[in-house]
Amino acid sequence: MCSPFDTLDFPRPTREALALRFGQVSTLLDQSNVPDAARLFDTIRRDYESWAALVDLRFAQDTTSPTAKAERDYADALTPYVTAHEVTLKRRLLEYPDPTAVAQAVTPHTLELWRTDITTFDPRIADALEEEAQLSGEYTALLAGARVTIGGHEVNLSGLAPYGESTDRTVRHEAEQVRWAFFEQNASRLDSLFDQMVRLRHGMACTLGYDSYIPLAYRRMRRVDYGPTDVARFRADVLEHVVPLVHDILRQRCETMGWEVLYSWDEPLIDPMGNPRPAGRDALLMERAQTMFDRMGGDLGPFYSQMRDGGYLDLVNRAGKAGGGFCTSFPTIGMPFIFANFNGTQHDINVFTHEMGHAYQNWKSRNLPEVDLLWPTMDAAEINSMALEFLTWPHIDLMVEPGQGARFRQMHLIASLSFLPYGVCVDHFQHEVYTRPDMTPAERNAVWRTLEQRYMPWRNYGGLPHPEAGGRWQAQGHIYRSPFYYIDYALALCCAMQFWIRSRTDPEGAMQAYVGLCARGGAQPFTRLVRSAGLQSPFQPGTLADVVRTARDILNA
Repeated sequence: MCSPFDTLDFPRPTREALALRFGQVSTLLDQSNVPDAARLFDTIRRDYESWAALVDLRFAQDTTSPTAKAERDYADALTPYVTAHEVTLKRRLLEYPDPTAVAQAVTPHTLELWRTDITTFDPRIADALEEEAQLSGEYTALLAGARVTIGGHEVNLSGLAPYGESTDRTVRHEAEQVRWAFFEQNASRLDSLFDQMVRLRHGMACTLGYDSYIPLAYRRMRRVDYGPTDVARFRADVLEHVVPLVHDILRQRCETMGWEVLYSWDEPLIDPMGNPRPAGRDALLMERAQTMFDRMGGDLGPFYSQMRDGGYLDLVNRAGKAGGGFCTSFPTIGMPFIFANFNGTQHDINVFTHEMGHAYQNWKSRNLPEVDLLWPTMDAAEINSMALEFLTWPHIDLMVEPGQGARFRQMHLIASLSFLPYGVCVDHFQHEVYTRPDMTPAERNAVWRTLEQRYMPWRNYGGLPHPEAGGRWQAQGHIYRSPFYYIDYALALCCAMQFWIRSRTDPEGAMQAYVGLCARGGAQPFTRLVRSAGLQSPFQPGTLADVVRTARDILNA
């Protein structure tokens, strides 16, 4: 059994202690002891990543805590220093006079990742990296500190979700008004933060010899088997095959509801009868989840029990808590942690099963030989999370209100398809921004609005000034904190839906392939992991069209 989460306390590293430990790796290489050098290098990195993950998590759990913020600032300042040591040692191992000795100590894919890593860092950009991390923390804290009033209640941005899915159209409209009023009031600060981030990232890219930040961003994401051209083709596939289907779905919804116009605040109400809600609050859902995972077989149930009993879940929305959901992990103990903000909507179920997919994958691959392999690159990692959302379908009745399982599955399918145009819009926007890093805030907003009208031609903000002016993108945290980490969701969804299609006729085979994919972790790059699970690459012509055709047939059945 793992240690309870509340007992975790990883040693706080210092520059001096890290220099000593990394120096020991260099000494072992001087002594031609590659196996021990590789093992010690891996151990140091696991120790550091466990401490850093806990620091980031504690800040997300309470962004108002001065202690958590100070520790986060300390980690932000330390990370470029650690990266410099890591890149130096990776380069030395890659250039080692006896490549056979290195190949026997480190997997070929790890070496492939390292060849990418060494092109993303130079000591000259260390200060910029620290500043970038600090700006990211400011964005997180700004949104986490939002308090808005609706229906006589004060809530944070996550707490607006139930109002945004209300069957009362006036309530949904009010939720959108309140939401965008916050962003309009903070637009100047948000623009300033992003201006600084874009300037920093473009400057780092130029320092490293790139023409723009885009190739550096792909390398920072460790994308070793595809590039911007492949992604652009996938975006075109979404425009051709998915956008018309979603547009048809929304037209039909408009007719069903008797609306003359579909506004942005109508889109979250996917089910005309009202989006199916969770069966109860977080305690009941966690109890029902145990039954669900036990029924799915294998070690999924026992793993979830470990997480639940060990306190490796933080699911309740509260003041000061960062928004969104994520899964992190502590590689020294081989245990992941799920962070979320339950708000009483169907999103609670989606985010929980999604993050459980990440957690299960990380746990299944915890014994892989190198820390670089414990997580896949994020494109592949999102397959693990999104696939579990679909693979839980046969048991999802446990998690929703009585008799609402079929409606939930229909809603989930429609929401998944509807996400794809938005997902590629976010990606396209980022390519435009970093191609023209000198754009003004107004020019960026104009680019967003143009792309939004291309990929989501139905989007009508009904006079809400901030999103109508193109400010919708400011609410997407990935654009600020994790540039170019968003197409990953769209690519992975194309793969996850293939698991869903297979599970309809071969549930055992689909689950077996899924478990195998999770166990491989990050041992291969994205396209090879996709093939290893018996899936077709999203970049292969016809893959997305086939998936969409099946989805359309099922929706029309």
